[in-house]
Amino acid sequence: MGFYLPGIAPTEYSEGDQIAVDVNKITSIHTQLPFKYYSLPFCQPAHVEDSRESLGEILLGDIIENSLYKISAKINQTCQVVCKRQYKADEVAQFAEKIRQEYRVHWLLDALPSAERHLMLDGSHIYEDGFPLGRMVRSEAGNKASPIKPALNNHIAITILYHEEPTTAEPATKDGTTRPALGIRVVGFEVKAYSVNHATDYPEGGHPNTCEHFSSTPIQVLEEGKEVTIVFTYSATWVRSDIKWASRWDSYFMMTDDQVHWFSILNSSLVVLFLTGIVAMILLRVLRADLRRYNAQRDDENNDVLEETGWKLVHADVFRAPAWPMLLAASVGSGVQTLAMTVITMGFAMLGFLSPANRGSLMTAMVVLLVVMGVLNGYFSSRTYKMFKGVHWKRCTLLSMFLYPGMAFGIFLVINFLISGQHSSGAMPFLTLLELITLWFGVSLPLTFAGAYFGNKGEVVPEPSNIRINLIPRQIPDQLWSSIWLHQFYYLFGFLFLVFVILAITCAEITIVMCYFQLCSEDYHWWWRAFLTPATSALYLFFFSVFYFMPKLQITKFVSICLYTGYTLIITLEFFTLTGVVGFFSCYWFVYTIYGSIKVE
Repeated sequence: MGFYLPGIAPTEYSEGDQIAVDVNKITSIHTQLPFKYYSLPFCQPAHVEDSRESLGEILLGDIIENSLYKISAKINQTCQVVCKRQYKADEVAQFAEKIRQEYRVHWLLDALPSAERHLMLDGSHIYEDGFPLGRMVRSEAGNKASPIKPALNNHIAITILYHEEPTTAEPATKDGTTRPALGIRVVGFEVKAYSVNHATDYPEGGHPNTCEHFSSTPIQVLEEGKEVTIVFTYSATWVRSDIKWASRWDSYFMMTDDQVHWFSILNSSLVVLFLTGIVAMILLRVLRADLRRYNAQRDDENNDVLEETGWKLVHADVFRAPAWPMLLAASVGSGVQTLAMTVITMGFAMLGFLSPANRGSLMTAMVVLLVVMGVLNGYFSSRTYKMFKGVHWKRCTLLSMFLYPGMAFGIFLVINFLISGQHSSGAMPFLTLLELITLWFGVSLPLTFAGAYFGNKGEVVPEPSNIRINLIPRQIPDQLWSSIWLHQFYYLFGFLFLVFVILAITCAEITIVMCYFQLCSEDYHWWWRAFLTPATSALYLFFFSVFYFMPKLQITKFVSICLYTGYTLIITLEFFTLTGVVGFFSCYWFVYTIYGSIKVE
């Protein structure tokens, strides 16, 4: 549900007030490259003004600018001319190229994005963000042999849904009574795009009479290589609605099929219940019975032969430091940083602090929290490294600071360089890059070192008092390979939180089961496997994205493929550390608990 926090007041209009339509960007699922609205030769004001974008909006490629489209509150407008313009052949080619790539146009009205309503067969309707720039049509209707040419949508039918709420009382009338004034609140912004070959011989200050006769008027087909005169028009219709202002974003969530989410959650929940049953069987039956039998043998003074089997044989090696301890500690620290950012972001989002009305707030919150959570990165990486008896905590801190963030930022720079060559609005400006680098080195780096300092100063959790590590490592028998794969991805915050909980439980339970089997095989090198067992699900996420890309997406441009692959790699990297740290601490708790329960002389 999209709702607003208390204290955020709606904008109320009186009848006849001017409401500006802002233009945002054009996007296509085929290229994944957003462009500024005025990158195409649309009608534009004499002075184009950019709204001040947040960091999140810049990262998403949102460039909000003013336009010539003007709406009067509660006043219907039938055929308003935006401009009449003569287009050269190269400008026609620009429109034609973007129409072939199925670009959609995005506007804003009272902070609401434009949406196109589609009627379903069952009588319901769904919304699609924006409206199409144009469509490909036969140059001769009904003639299947005629060539397919682009047609430009140059008339936009706007429908504004509004709700009226009493505001302050108006002055008293002659009879001394007062009546409350009704404030007009915009609760919906629907658009429908049409291609109309408008007549161009209308009088100055007037409008063409072709607006009202769409069915009998030819469409605006673009003849490439030729000049053309195009008239851009729009109409506006105000419709009273029962939708409250606080719930006006609910309609936009009709773009998502909730049934698919609930089915996926139910399916995942059944898997978790099955895994929980396996873990419960191991912990509550097998493991407890094993501990009772083993400790009873320890307490029996007449028992000269003690039967030690499976995981109990490696009690003197299970807390031995792993290979590459600094790398594992850095991975754990980065995982905690990502995990904390994810949990806090979802918490704020579900509470409404990241309302969709505040554009770019979600992305801004993720970046800021990731920077601030560097203190947890340093703290947990240094404590983990100290637990491994490491002494070079400063090197470990630098590795934690630059390893995973450096890889992600490097991929981002390559992507940014490629899309900058395409003049896309998704490209990061140089000053914003400097801002990100300043956040990294000026905020995240000091916080990481501060967290590492306190983590290194603090006392780590010692091994169980009954466990002593042997000086000589025990020989490990030959082992069989095993693997584990997980996946879940959701968009809406409520669904996302539920699936995140399911994912975390699944990672923890599977890691514990795999760790138990490993220890029973007398293999005490569990540290890395505890991290990698759930973290390898990131590989599945990446290959699933590749599999989804090939049959589902129709992306052919090299830069667009690099954009998709690059962001997929960044997501995979973050997913790798997040799931890995969940498995690491779950397995650590499990190992500490079971070995702290046995009696060792």
